[in-house]
Amino acid sequence: MAAVAGGGSGSAAGAAPQQQAAAQQAAGGRQARLRESWYLALLGLAEHFRTSSPPKVRLCVHCLQAVLPRKPPARMEARTHLQLGSVLYHHTRNGDQARGHLEKAWLISQQIPQFEDVKFEAASLLSELYCQENSVDAAKPLLRKAIQISQQTPYWHCRLLFQLAQLHTLEKDLVSACDLLGVGAEYARVVGSEYTRALFLLSKGMLLLMERKLQEVHPLLTLCGQIVENWQGNPIQKESLRVFFLVLQVTHYLDAGQVKSVKPCLKQLQQCIQTISTLHDDEILPSNPADLFHWLPKEHMCVLVYLVTVMHSMQAGYLEKAQKYTDKALMQLEKLKMLDCSPILSSFQVILLEHIIMCRLVTGHKATALQEISQVCQLCQQSPRLFSNHAAQLHTLLGLYCISVNCMDNAEAQFTTALRLTTHQELWAFIVTNLASVYIREGNRHQEVSVTFAIYFRRLYFCNV
Repeated sequence: MAAVAGGGSGSAAGAAPQQQAAAQQAAGGRQARLRESWYLALLGLAEHFRTSSPPKVRLCVHCLQAVLPRKPPARMEARTHLQLGSVLYHHTRNGDQARGHLEKAWLISQQIPQFEDVKFEAASLLSELYCQENSVDAAKPLLRKAIQISQQTPYWHCRLLFQLAQLHTLEKDLVSACDLLGVGAEYARVVGSEYTRALFLLSKGMLLLMERKLQEVHPLLTLCGQIVENWQGNPIQKESLRVFFLVLQVTHYLDAGQVKSVKPCLKQLQQCIQTISTLHDDEILPSNPADLFHWLPKEHMCVLVYLVTVMHSMQAGYLEKAQKYTDKALMQLEKLKMLDCSPILSSFQVILLEHIIMCRLVTGHKATALQEISQVCQLCQQSPRLFSNHAAQLHTLLGLYCISVNCMDNAEAQFTTALRLTTHQELWAFIVTNLASVYIREGNRHQEVSVTFAIYFRRLYFCNV
């Protein structure tokens, strides 16, 4: 009996630590579930406030901020910092706080394995914010590091390559941008994404056209055409690739002055847009993560096709047709801009207005041209980047208007300013030619005419060497 009692006592003593450990484990599990439940509750409230109409941004931020003092686990903390940074970046002007949260999200997420979405989204948003604050030197190394460590995550690796290439393009470093797009095309080929490979190559072709490297553009477009035709996938994605390809082909022909060669491509382009407008968006996600890209929304592509049609009509001398398609495009843009604040829509609008202003001046509608020049000024004032890209064209249009109303001194001042603001070969030649016509009309500036033409021909010589 004593032995039995002793054994029972030993057994009870041994069971006590096990019960204590089990109790602690149960308590820990309850705490984890409780922590998860309040986190999900705050997250749900934050999302409710964010998606309200109009968004209740302050309440959304308060809910997310309430998560951090409770010392959540690293994953929860990093994700919360990302969400706070994203909300502050997209919905407020509080760049300092947004930057602080995104930097913490990027720092913490790098220490956590299997946390790619938070890590690379934080890097992407943070680099956008740096660029917005004109801290490009901070954005570049950040993107390079993110690209370096994202090679096992195809979607993010491709997206970050596109982003860094875009950054170099905005800095007018087209050589570096083309190199990155070439790297992206090869990576897409290796991971079996012919669709994204075509996007990289077409983007590179667009930059080569901007650099006027026409000898390199032709073989690249030939390769792209083969890839687009052979790729079998989502019909909308395939048609959007075809639109991208045909837009580049039309632009290539127009740049080369081959106006008659444009017609077949332009007809195909218009047929593609009609086909896309009849297709419904397919909600089935591609099986390859590297295919999760889309070039432009259907509505934006429609405006772009109007735009290249206007460009062709202007070069071919079909001014009535140019006015007709400009009016259609501008109506479409006004509808889109009520729901969509994408910067590309303002760029489309400015380019369309620039073309139609020249058309108005040729047809003698000077007052309408001046009103539309005023519209371009207002659009450019809303965006420093847009003004930087179109300042020379704007001064050129003002110079042309001044010629039409016989104000030669003002025309000279506008053209001279435009010359200082552009390095574009064709625009430079166009401005100089019109400036020379101003000097000729004034009748007493023979020396300036000689100098102007000397500079003009010298510039053309060096551009063609």
